[in-house]
Amino acid sequence: MNGLSLGELCSLFCCPPCPSKIAAKLAFLPPEPTYLFISDEAGSKFSLHLTDRAEWQYTQRELDFIEVFKARTSKNNHIACAYIRCSPTAKYTLLFSHGNAVDLGQMASFYIGLGSRLNCNIFSYDYSGYGVSSGKQSEKNMYADIEAAWNSLRTRYGISPEHIILYGQSIGTVPTIDLASRYEVGAVILHSPLMSGMRVAFPETKRTWFFDAFPSIDKVPKITSPVLVIHGTEDEVIDFSHGLAIYEKCPRTVEPLWVEGAGHNDVELYGQYLERLKGFLTGDLTS
Repeated sequence: MNGLSLGELCSLFCCPPCPSKIAAKLAFLPPEPTYLFISDEAGSKFSLHLTDRAEWQYTQRELDFIEVFKARTSKNNHIACAYIRCSPTAKYTLLFSHGNAVDLGQMASFYIGLGSRLNCNIFSYDYSGYGVSSGKQSEKNMYADIEAAWNSLRTRYGISPEHIILYGQSIGTVPTIDLASRYEVGAVILHSPLMSGMRVAFPETKRTWFFDAFPSIDKVPKITSPVLVIHGTEDEVIDFSHGLAIYEKCPRTVEPLWVEGAGHNDVELYGQYLERLKGFLTGDLTS
């Protein structure tokens, strides 16, 4: 998420922008693409080529576990999708919506490591305007993007909803919450979630204004699946209070993970992160 200048703050009060403008100012920071999709001779299949900026940590063997393709959204964009087969005995597949300043290439090593440790497969995608996905970044496109990813996971791979866990991180919690409010799934993980765009820009905001973007706080009461909320207590980007509020509004939350001393981008470095995720999958979801 990004901060706003004094002039931009004033313009918000004097002339409230449309949600897409708030979204653009607060959230979307697509990096220079760190990967390419290389098509075969027939043009029907793609392979993933990572640049040095992706900082890939594994070998070609692990890279071969990643199947990539493009999915068409209802907004007529074509988004990059990746299915990472981390475990032949995986019960769950995580539908992972990543943060705002990364793309699939940068996340690839993390996905391999996470899926292998949790015994889960991972399906992820790049938002419109990120990586090799076409279109522009916008709130509406985000919702269409995750819908296309969900449909691909269901139809292309035949995975049933009860075996899908929606995982959203930071801005990725926005489409995750939207989808979870409309479909029942195996579970939902919200990592550093935000209540809404205005509440990030103006922490004293107590209600959802008509021009607000990302009104997740109004959607979480509709989630019927089990929800695990994760947040660092020293988050300097999305204040810890957002995670608390989201947790309190979800009807079916399990014990949350509040990582003492963690900021916005280092929660995964704490031992209790992986420990809690394992407990969620093998304990909370089986009891």
